[in-house]
Amino acid sequence: MEPTMPTPTDPRVPSYTPIDPVQIEKHTTAAPHTGKVLAAVQAHAGDIPFFCAGLCAKLIDEGYTAYLIQTTNDEKCGPGTMGEAIAQNEREIEVLAREIGFKQVIHLGYRNHFLDEASPIELRARLVYLIRALKIDTITTFNPWGHWEENPDHTITGQAVEAARWMAGMGKDYPEQLACGMQPHSVKDLYYWAMRPEQPYNTVVDISDYLDQKIASMSANKAQGPAGGAGRRLKARLAAEGKRLPALDGDDEENDRQYIRLFGLQEYQHIGAPYDVSYAEPFYYIPPGGT
Repeated sequence: MEPTMPTPTDPRVPSYTPIDPVQIEKHTTAAPHTGKVLAAVQAHAGDIPFFCAGLCAKLIDEGYTAYLIQTTNDEKCGPGTMGEAIAQNEREIEVLAREIGFKQVIHLGYRNHFLDEASPIELRARLVYLIRALKIDTITTFNPWGHWEENPDHTITGQAVEAARWMAGMGKDYPEQLACGMQPHSVKDLYYWAMRPEQPYNTVVDISDYLDQKIASMSANKAQGPAGGAGRRLKARLAAEGKRLPALDGDDEENDRQYIRLFGLQEYQHIGAPYDVSYAEPFYYIPPGGT
């Protein structure tokens, strides 16, 4: 009998839709993916930390070389002016990339919240170029068919990636790239995020062995993340009230990470519980040869 998702009592924990049979991916000490290339494509600095940091850390540990591709400049999300927000988000993305193990960060630089004003043909061509040039085998990003999405940057990014991964393997699309020595290259498999209520998943990835990397990446997202900087703020507030939480006796960064460990992982526990996994991330996985 397949497990069923419990009804969450906390409205902040979304209820996703399992597509049976749900597969469970666990950590392996082997390196089955040596030589493969992973691309994680996000629109904003907080996307990868919340939706796939554990998966990325696991795949990198198992042999992948990974690239982080960001479509927007995050100008609307962060402190200070738009220019200051861009700069702080870029610095923090470099931190989260190091914590997870990405080889390189690639910024495409489109305007935050206005990605739908950009040329879809240009965005698709740039992604096709990267897939071919880097020989990307696996992609993780937004589900291009996901419901209940309010942010146009998420929708446009997912749809552009879906089109690009399909076209990159064809021999007559973007012939100028082929004339420069590139070859058609097909993406082998896809991990689409489940990130809004009722979005489907058919795979849960056990991230229990990669909590430190996930927590570190979430903590790095201080410009706009709900958890980034929360530990130090809570410690200061308690001190002003003459109170103390022993778990927050470290330095500022340690306190931020401890706060996430204590209060920011309920969703991942909720996802893993029906599958006897302590912490998990859900994905709609499309295997090699899938459509």
